[in-house]
Amino acid sequence: MLRILHSLPRTHKLLLLPVATMVTVLGTQKIVTLVEDTREQVADTVFLPLSPESRPGLPSLNADRLPVADAIAVASQALDATRETIPLSQLVPSEVVDLNVIAANAEPSEPGLETTREPLTAGLAATPQKGTEPSPAIDDSALHIALVLGTLTSGMLDAPALAAGDSAPATSYDDVSDEELALFDEGPIVLEEEIAASEPFVPEWESYTVEPGDTFAVLAQNRLGLGYSEVMRLLEALPEPRLLTHWRVGNQFEYQLDEQGELALLRVMKNAREGVIVERSDTAFDVAKIERAGDAAQRLFAGTVSGSFARSAQATGLSSTEVAQVSRLLEKKLDFRRDTRRGDAFQVLVESDVIDGESFDSRVLAIQYQGERMNLTVVRNSVDNNFYTPDGASLDPAFRRHPFDGSYRLSSSFNPNRKHPVTGRVSPHRGTDFAMPIGTPIVTPANGRVEKVGNHPLAGRYLVIRHDNGYRTRYLHLSRQLVSRGDRVAMGERIALSGNTGRSTGPHLHYEVHVNNSAVDAMKVSLPENTSLSGEALLAFQREAEPLLAALERGETGPVVASTAGEREAVDDDS
Repeated sequence: MLRILHSLPRTHKLLLLPVATMVTVLGTQKIVTLVEDTREQVADTVFLPLSPESRPGLPSLNADRLPVADAIAVASQALDATRETIPLSQLVPSEVVDLNVIAANAEPSEPGLETTREPLTAGLAATPQKGTEPSPAIDDSALHIALVLGTLTSGMLDAPALAAGDSAPATSYDDVSDEELALFDEGPIVLEEEIAASEPFVPEWESYTVEPGDTFAVLAQNRLGLGYSEVMRLLEALPEPRLLTHWRVGNQFEYQLDEQGELALLRVMKNAREGVIVERSDTAFDVAKIERAGDAAQRLFAGTVSGSFARSAQATGLSSTEVAQVSRLLEKKLDFRRDTRRGDAFQVLVESDVIDGESFDSRVLAIQYQGERMNLTVVRNSVDNNFYTPDGASLDPAFRRHPFDGSYRLSSSFNPNRKHPVTGRVSPHRGTDFAMPIGTPIVTPANGRVEKVGNHPLAGRYLVIRHDNGYRTRYLHLSRQLVSRGDRVAMGERIALSGNTGRSTGPHLHYEVHVNNSAVDAMKVSLPENTSLSGEALLAFQREAEPLLAALERGETGPVVASTAGEREAVDDDS
């Protein structure tokens, strides 16, 4: 039997060896008996199914199905029974059977041993002896178990019992290159681990919220992987170190760590709009500013004067910064102390950038004031950011260099170090003197309002005008005033007559110009030019102003409309 088996190709050996071994040693009856005895038992050995890539010659089995698992367990026990050789002398006659196998290409090695081409299942049957009960034939299930067992235990061909008489050469047919072998130098390849190792490291943004007792130096060491010296270099690189050293509970900062767990990027926001981003290099920290763009939104605030204008404006919801902008614009035409009356109505159109619900860079677009003594509407021109009336007239009209018509001699110029002609002591001359006959008409150099009219022992008769552009002018040694305190005056209008009153060495006009409450040289200071619009500039401004004026007319625009009707009564009349 073994000679026939050795003469067969390797594939046939693999398939037939388990069957031949079991039939020769134990006989068909013993196999059947073993199958019957172990049908209800559970094997200790668990065999896993073959992978789809294996090529044993038989389809792999699914061990998850209970009947097949049981079959494999039975076959395993049958294999264990063949581990030891049983001498033929110990076999009883009932265990001798005839075996027909598939014919091989080689001739039988022993005379009288016949082979047939009948199917394996047809020839595998027991021949009963006289006087004994016939042995049951091996059914298809037992045969299938034996074949599967042979496939799973292909290592039996290398068993010591067969190696001694097996002269078939051992070989393989797959050529493995050095490059392929090198892939397994470090052990078997695990696909999931190889994929993870080949993916590049991608840092992720993490956020931290400041808690009570937190300090940046400690957090930088514990969370950002920075040492004390690196923290100091980082703070020195920041334009505002207070962003990290003077934070409050609830403030947040975001960061990224590199593969070593050290700081790579740090982002700190001063507010919803402004912040800094810090990138760490090998030797330094690079800092760049962050400025987020917001969505422009318009808001209309409407109210009435009740007490001071500033408090009334703030009652509408305008911020203190916005109230200051409005006051600076209106005071060029409006005297809040004298011209405002209870019940005067006003509207303010404001535009700001909204980021995360916060407003930034508020800009006054238009103002409408309707009062008992004055009505005024002004609109911002985006070209120069100056305000004009709807017909293009500027709030900052031209300013004349001289407060009179004609030409008169300059008798004493502006000189902060001048000696007094009478006392001989250093007495700054903060104005410009023009020698002129008594009674010469004096005119205002720009639009404004008369602030003071009086008589002084040294200055003589005098008056003071506050102009719409914020400048102030003073006129001393007059013979007569032609206006009263609080009067509104226009550029070129007569306001007084020159004279020689007070302490004076002769008939002349003492003229002063004050900018930001400081006296300047009226003959050298830069004065506003006429900026009223005309031509194409006026048409472009009017097209831009049209929707803003319509918003004032409708009384609503943008996402927020705030209004008040004098709900608060102010007791302070000061602006």
